[in-house]
Amino acid sequence: MAPYPGIVDDEALARAIRDSSETLYHPVGTCRMGADDASVTDPRLRVRGVDGLRVVDASVMPRITRGHTQAPTVAIAEEAAELIREHGRA
Repeated sequence: MAPYPGIVDDEALARAIRDSSETLYHPVGTCRMGADDASVTDPRLRVRGVDGLRVVDASVMPRITRGHTQAPTVAIAEEAAELIREHGRA
């Protein structure tokens, strides 16, 4: 679609958007943490139904933060380290 060809139909416009779009944020929430059965991890970051496995990254955030995700991810990692130190691998 470059250079601009003039009037285009909706299909061409949709194709151009799909071909040139990208996210400008850091996706989170793919392994949502929570107390409900729909959550992938429990509040201690343990993967439900898999013994000895934790998820320790931005994917456990239930929603994206308003700022950069780096600082909250470090906080999650620090909390996970403390949980593991205090309670072992369980």
